[in-house]
Amino acid sequence: MPLNMNKDVFITCAVTGSGGTQNKSSEVPRSPEQIADSAIAAVKAGAAVVHCHVREPETGAPSRNLDYYREVTDRIRSADVDCVLNLTAGMGGDLVLGGIENPLPADSNATDMAGATERLAHVAQCLPEICTLDCGTMNFAEADYVMVNTPGMLREMARQIKALGVRPEIEAFDTGHLWFAKQLVEEGLIEDPVLIQLCMGIPWGAPDDMNTLMAMVNNVPDNWIYSAFSIGQNEMPYVAASVLSGGNVRVGLEDNLYLEKGVFANNAQLVERAANIITGMGANVIGPEQVRKNLKLTKRAPV
Repeated sequence: MPLNMNKDVFITCAVTGSGGTQNKSSEVPRSPEQIADSAIAAVKAGAAVVHCHVREPETGAPSRNLDYYREVTDRIRSADVDCVLNLTAGMGGDLVLGGIENPLPADSNATDMAGATERLAHVAQCLPEICTLDCGTMNFAEADYVMVNTPGMLREMARQIKALGVRPEIEAFDTGHLWFAKQLVEEGLIEDPVLIQLCMGIPWGAPDDMNTLMAMVNNVPDNWIYSAFSIGQNEMPYVAASVLSGGNVRVGLEDNLYLEKGVFANNAQLVERAANIITGMGANVIGPEQVRKNLKLTKRAPV
């Protein structure tokens, strides 16, 4: 197979995520102000896109609080930097069963299941240029946790995202998610240009070996725009792997906490290292204006 290296690469920084990392590193931002400041620093380091979740400021627990999203959005848009804002829409699909022998009723303290409109409430209010669409149901590493995204839910979320004028970023954790994404495109629920994120190495989705990455890449239509990432120690090797395969890259504290073994990173440092890898390979790091042009996005002002 011929080398199909991408020569014009954009970097997405996944700023904080919703995993239980808040007590593992003091660099993981919690409050809206911290999340916005970390995103702005990442942009100054070379990120064209910032992908944001929000957390409870005191505990660091993942949140769907609309006020937090509004504050993060307004702080980033009011800053002296330009970037493409990408908000998660993955929250609200968390099902934690009651146990192996008694799965029902579900664990009401840990389960967070919401309807399509509620899951997109912050997207409708903040109108980011991009929001994510996790294109399938998946087992994660936890024993009784399932990320639930049914075909009916995804169709309705795709309809609402389209009506809002927001570009969905399809999150594909396995090849079946790519299959369903193609179905959404065929049904007219997602319009060109199609944007997709290949999420690799997350238990128990697609493993991050090179054969699986290329199987995923080979299932991405030629006219789609994609990024790929892996987690933990393979975050930076995947910068090179994605560029070599023809894609863009994602780094950030959502996916990896370390700059090197035993050394905690911040988002700007991870972006800077990714940019050095990209330019060292002979490719260019493109900015938000070029990303908007490629993805047909409209820049939005603070509300």
